[in-house]
Amino acid sequence: MAIKNYNPTTPSRRFYTTIKNDEVTKKTPEKSLLVSKNHSGGRNNQGKITVRHIGGGNRVKYRVIDFRRNKDNIPAKVIGIEYDPNRTANIALLQYADGEKRYILAPIGLNEGDEVMSGNENIEIKVGNCLPLSQMPVGIVIHNLELNPGKGGQLVRAAGMEARLMAKEGKYATIKMPSGEMRMVLGTCRATIGQVGNAEHELMTLGKAGRKRHMGTRPTVRGAVMNPIDHPHGGGEGKNPVGHKSPLTPWGKPALGMKTRKHKKHSNKMIVTRAKK
Repeated sequence: MAIKNYNPTTPSRRFYTTIKNDEVTKKTPEKSLLVSKNHSGGRNNQGKITVRHIGGGNRVKYRVIDFRRNKDNIPAKVIGIEYDPNRTANIALLQYADGEKRYILAPIGLNEGDEVMSGNENIEIKVGNCLPLSQMPVGIVIHNLELNPGKGGQLVRAAGMEARLMAKEGKYATIKMPSGEMRMVLGTCRATIGQVGNAEHELMTLGKAGRKRHMGTRPTVRGAVMNPIDHPHGGGEGKNPVGHKSPLTPWGKPALGMKTRKHKKHSNKMIVTRAKK
């Protein structure tokens, strides 16, 4: 894939870029794997906005993704790579030997016609296959990583992401996360081999505000241009400094660098090395 540029026929077109989705082979989604997606507009059951900057956007259907990969020891053939409007990664449509179809995240190197499989033992080490960490060789690149056995992949699912199996000791495996964090995970947890596809996604430039509106994001305004009642940075004549020891959120909490992870979180003991800031 590559980034596609456009001639600057309008001001918004000047920096507008898209991705040439050469790997996408199937244009229409599988109807049996679509569900309706409700839009909240950022409002709760009382109609009050509880999450700002959400609303509008193009109408989309949710594609049901198989993050568990629990259909064991049954070969599946990739019958198409598709675009998914609900995530940055592309998805692959699998058809199992018994006829069932499922979507998975499409890793780099997985092509239409390839065969993949999942299971606990005797699974080939190749891109797209899913197996427990204890059955993988040290140093391998993985994605769609489970934190609890059987719960399904929760980590390393965005476009271009990859984690690496660094060591195996006892019942735990040590994983290097994309953030640089080193974390212990049970060896019985599953992951999929390979790096998530569509890695060029981060190089794409939206180019205009309307494109963000199509994604369901409403405008965001800097705190410095608000009134003092609306934001701690607001008020004053002309441009003014923050007026506090450090930048604050709209609710008066420290912003930019404030650690928000709970000190007594149960899973803290699983972190070997914190992420590099």
